[in-house]
Amino acid sequence: MITNIAHKYLDFKYREIERFINNPVDTQEKILSYLLRNGEQTYIGQQFHFSNIKNKDDFRNKLPVFHYEDLRPYLDKILVDRQQNVLWNKPVEWFAMSSGTTEDKSKYIPVTKESLTKGHYKCGEQMLAIYGQANPKAKFFFGKTLVLGGSKQINNIGDGIFTGDISAILIRNLYFWAKKSRTPESISLLPDWEVKLQALTDYAVKNDVRAFMGVPSWLLVLLKKIKADTGCELLDIWPNLEVFFHGGVSFAPFEEQYKKLINKPDMYYWETYNASEGFFGVQFSNESKDMLLMLDSGIYYEFVPMSEWNNENPKTLTLEEVKTGQNYAIMISTNGGLWRYMIGDTIEFTSTNPYLFRITGRTKNFINAFGEELIIDNAEKALSEACKATGAQISEYTAAPVYFGDNNTGAHEWLIEFSVEPRNLDDFIKELDVNLKKVNSDYEAKRSYNLSLRAPIVHSLPKGTFNEWLKSIGKLGGQNKVPRLSNNRDYIDRLLTFVER
Repeated sequence: MITNIAHKYLDFKYREIERFINNPVDTQEKILSYLLRNGEQTYIGQQFHFSNIKNKDDFRNKLPVFHYEDLRPYLDKILVDRQQNVLWNKPVEWFAMSSGTTEDKSKYIPVTKESLTKGHYKCGEQMLAIYGQANPKAKFFFGKTLVLGGSKQINNIGDGIFTGDISAILIRNLYFWAKKSRTPESISLLPDWEVKLQALTDYAVKNDVRAFMGVPSWLLVLLKKIKADTGCELLDIWPNLEVFFHGGVSFAPFEEQYKKLINKPDMYYWETYNASEGFFGVQFSNESKDMLLMLDSGIYYEFVPMSEWNNENPKTLTLEEVKTGQNYAIMISTNGGLWRYMIGDTIEFTSTNPYLFRITGRTKNFINAFGEELIIDNAEKALSEACKATGAQISEYTAAPVYFGDNNTGAHEWLIEFSVEPRNLDDFIKELDVNLKKVNSDYEAKRSYNLSLRAPIVHSLPKGTFNEWLKSIGKLGGQNKVPRLSNNRDYIDRLLTFVER
């Protein structure tokens, strides 16, 4: 009976998905109208005369593009001056703290009741519906879901305003009935990462865990600890384990390690794209990691072609104008009070019927020191092939350029922490170089005859280095991420200095 009720509910939620799949442009135009109606009488709405904006062309012509630095004065009116009705016509009680990298400065992303209920939670239910549609025999809802929450504790900063990781905010505000199937809040929101790991271990081994939810890199640390502490295989502890809903970082570098830890052919790894700013995408089938763009969650999308990324007022495309096979930066307007906001992530559409996409990187998380335009998607494909060829497995990595010297051309310098070392590091470097050439013609051109780029420089770091480094700068656990690619050597130089101590 419970199975029938669960599947009927998931079928009901899937009909919501079918509606926006069948009417994508109309759905987005209705979202824009809803946002403008609610924004008309706000401070920003009056400043930019939202009442005079009649359509999507008016919207993109009359409202400027906002980066975080442009948004900060509006946020200060809420956070510092304690004003409301600034960005949204309902109270903003929560701010998700997000840096996106390990830089010291946190961003404060507004989170409203609407962005939680009509966005994050609605998409979470739709995620389960999509998974249930692809897997009719799913039974994960009979057991517990092990959730690895954020490391930033919920803080009350006065006047009913709270800050924390988006994962912590989601856990704190979750519907009571949903909390019953998940890791208890008292454990998920522990601020000390190492204390949390032990508490999660103690909880997990006593429960029928059937699903995981979290960031692959940090969950892997927990699973390895559980296996080491118990001396048992994970499937002996949780024989009904079924699915891992993951996001935050690419799963590719961790896939082989998970398959080794969980030796189960029908274990599913389901990709999600749930950020501080909103819930944007969910894997659409078992056969592909391509994600469905979530079109009815209170978010209006615009897309910036790669040629426009560095322009102050870039040309943007609406949903019906995008093409497959092109790199776009995502711009969003949301019921959280973000307006034409550049989130920094880049995607490539693989289908426009329905709108399926994959994440390719970040507008500021790529290497283009010599015209090579190396994005994360290129890097991870090449790393994956190099691992296959040399038997290696990667835990973490970061890379940055080495600029021209008096006697040398440029290069890319990689710091890689291997969970399994390659049989031969020189062979790994060769495979990495060969596969970067295969996936990126600009890189291949710059590598010709070593004119601009010589072969990659790769340092194999001791196991645990990245975690020790993050711990030393107070960034261990939760949503903190290692910057994969950067034109700036600051991060990589600081990490090298740390290693050499």
